[in-house]
Amino acid sequence: MKHIDNTPSTPGKFKMEKSPYNRLRLHSSLAKLTIWSLVFLGLIFIFFFRSPSSSSSGSLTSDPSRRSLRTSSYGGLAWEKRIKASAKVRSRNGMSVLVTGAAGFVGTHVSSALKRRGDGVLGLDNFNDYYDQSLKRARQALLERSGVYIVEGDINDVTLLKKLFDIVPFTHVMHLAAQAGVRYAMENPSSYVHSNIAGLVSILEVCKSANPQPAIVWASSSSVYGLNTKVPFSEKDRTDNPASLYAATKKAGEEIAHTYNHIYGLSLTGLRFFTVYGPWGRPDMAYFFFTRDILKGKAIQIFEAPNHGTVARDFTYIDDIVKGCLGALDTAEKSTGSGGKKKGPAQLRVYNLGNTSPVPVSDLVSILERLLKVKAKRTIMKLPRNGDVQFTHANISLAQRELGYKPTTDLRTGLKKFVRWYLSYYGNGKKSAQ
Repeated sequence: MKHIDNTPSTPGKFKMEKSPYNRLRLHSSLAKLTIWSLVFLGLIFIFFFRSPSSSSSGSLTSDPSRRSLRTSSYGGLAWEKRIKASAKVRSRNGMSVLVTGAAGFVGTHVSSALKRRGDGVLGLDNFNDYYDQSLKRARQALLERSGVYIVEGDINDVTLLKKLFDIVPFTHVMHLAAQAGVRYAMENPSSYVHSNIAGLVSILEVCKSANPQPAIVWASSSSVYGLNTKVPFSEKDRTDNPASLYAATKKAGEEIAHTYNHIYGLSLTGLRFFTVYGPWGRPDMAYFFFTRDILKGKAIQIFEAPNHGTVARDFTYIDDIVKGCLGALDTAEKSTGSGGKKKGPAQLRVYNLGNTSPVPVSDLVSILERLLKVKAKRTIMKLPRNGDVQFTHANISLAQRELGYKPTTDLRTGLKKFVRWYLSYYGNGKKSAQ
């Protein structure tokens, strides 16, 4: 094996001795490469030039995040008619609002409130499986009964977004679509980048080119305050020490919003929500799965901070959050750009929407026990290093002054309404809450 012996022991240039064996191997390799190239080209031809009736087309439509205008769900006069009817303004000074994440918890309540007062509302949601999809479908049915149509699609589908703006000249966008949850980021980090960063950019890209440009209100999060120890949290506080990937994506969103405001003249308002709860809520939230597990007789984990410190949250009832969202929409000034070009300074705002009354999580459990008339099986655990913070507490003076925001629902009152809904929807825990 002379050719192996001639190989140097360290990397460098060297000449390989030519032999009939090497020439034979070269011809064999070229033949294999040619065959595989032909196979690859054949597959490309089949993929791009197959007939529309191909059975594999169903796989494309089964994934909402990959749907496009070529699927049967989109396009056509009937589809456009539903969109126009849903987005039609019925009040004298009403607005036409595209609500992303409309089948979500906050999105459903905001869409319903806008429709009740006569605004035009069109929803957009991809109905992903982060939590129980049947709950999202039930919210969709609730909205459809009130005249709100939800287009099923992804916020990263720019073709779809442009089509919607071609059909309806939206005056406002309420951007609530996002990948929520602090802990899930450890399992699926890319979903946060896809939805919270790329998705926001997709929305802003389409809005900047729209004519007229809409005013945009979007959901940031109290999570941006991260590891801050100064309380209550103020909009003037630093937000450069996030405790989770979710928080980091929301902070990135605020910086991206600043950029599009500065360059393109988009009117942008960010809302930092503080632990929203209430009927039709998210099953991944503590108050929700505590209720489920208490009714099922399962043990619930209550976290405590180091040295037996209290973990507390500024729980904010959904109706109060909705008032803040509507206040932000009503006070949003027009964007100043046109066709992607800025023509003057535009409004850029950020507000805390909280309740200003942090409550220990252990007290939350005690309230649920009294409302459910069931004793919880408590397990005390150390607060894990998974992105959760010890406490949240909102300073809402800016929102009070500029939006007229004034939360009125205390935790016991709000939980009473939630429990009433939960028992009605799930039937005393007999129906599985996922």
